[in-house]
Amino acid sequence: MARQLDEQIAGRFPVGQRLRVLDVGMGQGTQALRLARAGHHVTGVEKDPRMLDAARESLAAEPEGIRERVRLLESDGRDTGVHFLPGSFDVVLCHGVLMYVELPDALLAGLARMLAPGGLLSLLVRNGDALAMRSGLAGDWAGALGAFDTDSYTNRLGLEVRADRLSVLTGTLAGIGAPLHAWYGVRVFTDTASDDAEAPGDLDALLAVEERAGRTDPYRQVAALLHLCGVRG
Repeated sequence: MARQLDEQIAGRFPVGQRLRVLDVGMGQGTQALRLARAGHHVTGVEKDPRMLDAARESLAAEPEGIRERVRLLESDGRDTGVHFLPGSFDVVLCHGVLMYVELPDALLAGLARMLAPGGLLSLLVRNGDALAMRSGLAGDWAGALGAFDTDSYTNRLGLEVRADRLSVLTGTLAGIGAPLHAWYGVRVFTDTASDDAEAPGDLDALLAVEERAGRTDPYRQVAALLHLCGVRG
């Protein structure tokens, strides 16, 4: 997904421009720190104190020049209008968050307002059109049958959460003034790998295949996750 995000950033902004990035639901700060290392100014928002502490610890280990480009804020992302003025950011990330939000439209509208004209909104969501894939590939036929008729699923943390459909989000993005510009599949072939699986020796080949599949129909349509990129008009 980092490669996909970098592709979209490179296609929208001049080389060398230091962007203003808002990362909502940043987790332990993986993307926030990666973008700060690339020279961008990043504001990370996270509501889980444990994740926020992990992000602070990782940030503390970075050189001063990177640390001064990162601001961390404890929030669930639904009150961005309280903390920031409209149009304050060039890029807004919301990765792995919408599945925990029962009614995401208000959150998405608030994030779109944070974007400057021409700004990029990057979403990572569970693919509601492919919920049966993981169960089916694991031979859980009852689970696969049940997944066809629902938008909810149990994630790897054991939590009951929600998936999103490409067609619905396409309409939502158009309605909030950040219409869909590009979309990718993420974890087309690797969704059944366990969280503690060791990286394979041919990791570069695996990433190349996943990257190719993530931009190619019909493979991306059955990916576990969807990466959607909207652009503020």
